[in-house]
Amino acid sequence: MHLPRSSLRRAATAWAAVAVTVVGGLAVPAAAAAPRHNAIVDPGLAAAVGAGQEATFFVVVDGRTDLSGALRQRGKARKAAVFRALRAEATRDQSSLTRYLDQAKIGYESYWIANAVKVTGDRDLVERLAARPDVAALRQEQHYAISTVAMDPVTTTTTTTTDPEWGVKDIGADQVWSQYADRGEGVVVASIDSGVEFNHPALADNYRGNLGDGTYNHDYNWYDASGQCPDSSTPCDNNGHGTHTMGTIAGAGGIGVAPGATWIAAKGCEANYCSDTSLLNAGQWILAPTDHNGQNPRPDLAPDIVNNSWGGGNTTFYQDMIEAWNAAGIFEAFAAGNAGNGTTCSTTEAPGAQAPAYGVGAYDATGAIASFSGFGPSLVDGSMKPNIAAPGVNVRSAWPGSRYRAISGTSMATPHVAGAVALLWSAAPSLVGDIDATRAVLNDSARDVDDTHCGGTADANNVWGEGKLDAFAAVDRAPHTAATITGTVTDRVTGAGLAGITITATGQGGQRTVTTEASGAYRLVLAAGAYTVTSVGYGYRTVTEDLTVTDGQALSHDIALDAVPRHAVTGTVYDVTGKPLPGASVRIVEAPLAPVVSDAAGAFRFPVVAEGSFTLMVTPAEPVLCNGTYQKTLTVDGDESVAVRLPAHSDAFGNSCLPAAYSWVSGATKVALSGDENAKTVALPFPVTFYGVAYNQASVTTNGLVNFLAPRLGDYVNTALPATAQPNGILAAYWDDLVLDKRSAVKTATTGTAGQQKFAIVWENATFAADSSRRVTFEAVFEEATGAILLQYQSIDDASALEKGGSATVGIENQAGADALQYSFNEPVLTDRSALRIFPKAA
Repeated sequence: MHLPRSSLRRAATAWAAVAVTVVGGLAVPAAAAAPRHNAIVDPGLAAAVGAGQEATFFVVVDGRTDLSGALRQRGKARKAAVFRALRAEATRDQSSLTRYLDQAKIGYESYWIANAVKVTGDRDLVERLAARPDVAALRQEQHYAISTVAMDPVTTTTTTTTDPEWGVKDIGADQVWSQYADRGEGVVVASIDSGVEFNHPALADNYRGNLGDGTYNHDYNWYDASGQCPDSSTPCDNNGHGTHTMGTIAGAGGIGVAPGATWIAAKGCEANYCSDTSLLNAGQWILAPTDHNGQNPRPDLAPDIVNNSWGGGNTTFYQDMIEAWNAAGIFEAFAAGNAGNGTTCSTTEAPGAQAPAYGVGAYDATGAIASFSGFGPSLVDGSMKPNIAAPGVNVRSAWPGSRYRAISGTSMATPHVAGAVALLWSAAPSLVGDIDATRAVLNDSARDVDDTHCGGTADANNVWGEGKLDAFAAVDRAPHTAATITGTVTDRVTGAGLAGITITATGQGGQRTVTTEASGAYRLVLAAGAYTVTSVGYGYRTVTEDLTVTDGQALSHDIALDAVPRHAVTGTVYDVTGKPLPGASVRIVEAPLAPVVSDAAGAFRFPVVAEGSFTLMVTPAEPVLCNGTYQKTLTVDGDESVAVRLPAHSDAFGNSCLPAAYSWVSGATKVALSGDENAKTVALPFPVTFYGVAYNQASVTTNGLVNFLAPRLGDYVNTALPATAQPNGILAAYWDDLVLDKRSAVKTATTGTAGQQKFAIVWENATFAADSSRRVTFEAVFEEATGAILLQYQSIDDASALEKGGSATVGIENQAGADALQYSFNEPVLTDRSALRIFPKAA
């Protein structure tokens, strides 16, 4: 009962298999390279640039990562090895292309999971890139639908019951709970979707970022790749779809297949659609989660399973991403799409229609295939699709606002599969990371449905795939060689059971983590072997034990923990200049304690903190200006008094800022720049390096911008930084809608000797389009010796919010619009005769 699979072809290689000189009306230079290097150009991209428009597209680099060494490893080491190999290969393969783009002053964003670079350009750029021998394909930026079919009427409630939903029962998940005492414990499941309401009552308890006592740590547990959440560091769901799918995977109260599993999430969908950019960023995060700044990747914290309830069309390059996840041992499930009509074949949609993906179709409570469920064979590669079918009609699950809602779609079917794999891997740890063996168990245990009108057999066809998902049969069929350790964690003195204690076993069979229930009970399922078992809980001393378990062993093992003393933690927060800073949020990350806020004198206090080693995190209130986030180890072994001086605020590239001594440089040479909207290019007396690229000229605008990529007019509406929309590659000295009248001027000046020169661009007496009675004078000074940029301000009326930057942006943004160091956005924080220094990490 196995679906035939075509060979796993890498998307870029498939596109590059045929040499072309004209694609979609776009001429590719015949003399570019050997035929095998002629890049395939997406017809949609060719049409867009052929009509004289600019388009955003992905340059897929010709190269393939050797993952053979990584595949010989297991568990977290395997994930880390895949991550390192992919990133190293992308750096090597993309180096020549990115040097070319830098020299051509073209902003770009690099991706290692698909070995691609995103750019925006016209027909000329497309033709030049298509001719490069290191380019395999050019793909236009796409947007994909969240795979949901609306129900009419829609039922919304605010309560739930403990009875399993029809889909949970239909796949036998409730039987797994009762007969195997398995609810998905020890398995981490992720989703790429519209986000998740992390504190929904059905989802809060098993969110990995939940520290207990109402506090959360979202680092490594949440990522907003779309940039749509009000606070990107805090989970949101502006659609509801992602909350619904996660509820079906791991929700409590009968809605979730694996309510004991732990979940994390990446928001790869803007709202009701998902862009290539957000999906690729989310896909990278799945393999190597990051902190709230998008930095310090941790592949050891990657999930075991990832649900993808999105897709559309038949031409994507997500095969690279899927194969990377599979190589790392991350099981992926994809919706097969809602383009079906109950009859027509070849209606599955990518990525679920691609051979390497595990695509999921949908059926209803009567057992009939859903009218919208996509059928195979795949138009992408001819493979049989879907792989399997699951409940997807009138599925009731969680919804934002602590509510519940019944909706339909292959989106609703796919999380049933993700949850079923969580049950399977929880019960059979020998299958964890073994994608082929796991698929085989799912396929072999599926309930056959004989419908061959789109091809195939009664066992495996293009309507049902392998048949109906049966989680109970899958767990029943799985290898039952694991050992089971059960017990209760208690307070040694009181004997009371301890909830929320984390128990981690690390050893020959990999690593598994579970958390004790309210009673202190735990259940740990392990493959045979030797392990180090660590029990960690706030307020108690850590206990570490060595245990060896054998095949099928049932071991009862209680754990008693000793409470530790508690002490007060006090301190003072100082800003980057050493002045007391009020309003800063102070958090002891690993402790279930509510954050406190520094008072007017910068002081803070935690009256009672248990002994232990923690991370002390201090975050300045908005606007952060040049104040960065403080994060250091705090060891509590008595009453502690801490002096916290915030570091300089920095961007991902490593640029930082600090207040500086005011030292005005007067302008000398007038630039022919005036009016409401104007831009002029000026030569730089020495190369200026901006986000790693050296420039010999830059464009200056009337609106207080220095553009390193291209002169632009009409950028009078300032935005927060970063923003992928143009302008990109900018220095916003004072970005506002400014006018240069007869009393205004822009001047330049060069001072100092070779090697120690300074170059100033000075805006004098610029007035505002919003209020011509107000004027500002400011400048940007580039330092040859240090690479730093000095921004200075004068003639600022302290009584005028407008002059102080109330509608202006100050900062820098990289060439792709993906990274920035923002000092202020629409905040009246600038003062007369003040200076701000932006410096690279090496300065």
